[in-house]
Amino acid sequence: MRKTILIYGLIAGAIVSTIMVTSMHIYKNNPDIEPSMLVGYASMLVAFIMIFVGIKNYRDQSLNGVITFGKAFKMGLWIMLIASTMYVITWLIYYYCFNPDYMEKFGEKILNKLAREGASAAKIAEQKAQIKMWSDMYKSPIMLVLITYSEIVPLGLVVTLFSALILKRKPDGENNQTIIAS
Repeated sequence: MRKTILIYGLIAGAIVSTIMVTSMHIYKNNPDIEPSMLVGYASMLVAFIMIFVGIKNYRDQSLNGVITFGKAFKMGLWIMLIASTMYVITWLIYYYCFNPDYMEKFGEKILNKLAREGASAAKIAEQKAQIKMWSDMYKSPIMLVLITYSEIVPLGLVVTLFSALILKRKPDGENNQTIIAS
């Protein structure tokens, strides 16, 4: 089970980390393109398909097609944690080594977009205060780690839950219905 968890966790982590670095590089080098939450969460979802594949592979190859919800959920959690940790580490390296002014540039893009759209001065000031708050939080490595985990872990938990529910399977001889004696 450990080998399966490690393999699929590393594959999922490589997928989400590669897409994240590639998209951030594109955003950084093209001022007309804004970071997209849709691209970010879609890449996480693609990576987390490995949770389903890993549990299914282990169930079918090692457990003769039988796995409990608990064991499937535990496997999914470990795969998700490995992938999420790779994502967080990749973001920390990318942020601190290659894009330390990310928050300032991202904030500028948001404020410029609001100005182009004709937002009120109050709306721009409100957004500026939020950007400052996030920039201040990004200055703390602990907060940066927590923020980054909070981006990926919730989706991983949902995928883990659905995968465990879909893939759980009792042995063929075991009756899945409760029988009431008369």
